[in-house]
Amino acid sequence: MQIGFCLPYFKNDLDRERILGWCRRIDEGPFSTISCGERVTGPADTYDMRVLLSAAAAVTERVRIMPSLYVLPAHSAVRAAQEIATLDVLSGGRLTLTVGYGGREKDYQAVGASYRGRYARMDEQVATLRRIWSGEPPFEGADPVGPRPTTPGGPPILAGVMGPKSVARASQWADGLYAWSLDGIPKELERLFGMADEAWAAAGRSTPPRRVAGFWYSLAEEDAAGKLERYARDYLRSTAGEKIARAMAAKLRRSSPESVLEAIDGIEALGVDELLLVPATAELCEIDRIRELVEARGA
Repeated sequence: MQIGFCLPYFKNDLDRERILGWCRRIDEGPFSTISCGERVTGPADTYDMRVLLSAAAAVTERVRIMPSLYVLPAHSAVRAAQEIATLDVLSGGRLTLTVGYGGREKDYQAVGASYRGRYARMDEQVATLRRIWSGEPPFEGADPVGPRPTTPGGPPILAGVMGPKSVARASQWADGLYAWSLDGIPKELERLFGMADEAWAAAGRSTPPRRVAGFWYSLAEEDAAGKLERYARDYLRSTAGEKIARAMAAKLRRSSPESVLEAIDGIEALGVDELLLVPATAELCEIDRIRELVEARGA
């Protein structure tokens, strides 16, 4: 199982030096991917996914670059096709794209997009991405929208979706599933991947879905458990409300080497292809301590 990282982009003490330090440290290995999530509204120190990943593509040579996830229905598909293809070229073909619906209606409102109809809209938008990447103009009489991706047909696309209907829709166009468990619980992920296997088979797909998973953790220098809980609470507050966010955050326990290793081992046993770890802080020790765990287990 490969192991990658999501860049800290939300409610962290970030500056240019620390952002680029994260990118370069991950690229040193043994990690597989640098990812980043998308969020518009939130604390004042929330960074833009596209710009962060462009910087990551420019200062790295080895790891793959993964938006995780691009809230596609909140954007113009044509504009997204150009952005994604540009990032693919900038990374030298190291791009994997994850798309999803997102769960924050205020983010849609902030960018002038409709929250309603987002499920069907994403199906249509993925088809639009591929048409644009093939060189087809966006409408009759228009010029094509460049650049062309490094791979014909564009980068691999994962679906960051959870419900049975959404997974079934994704089985028509996605290369795999990005499944999320707040606390890295294997049983939660097993259910989602089983759902994907069934949907891919029902769709007549010749290959099973790629399995990518993610969870929150912290191995910060001090008070890792407290930092993890505060991060999760602040992240969840806008969608779940204060009371539920506090209750959910209080249950998270991936804040010691032993607990993180337990989650990694359990997820690998599911046959997961890649695990993306999402840190609660921007401390560089979050990378170094995971490297020690990975090297000790012989991954």
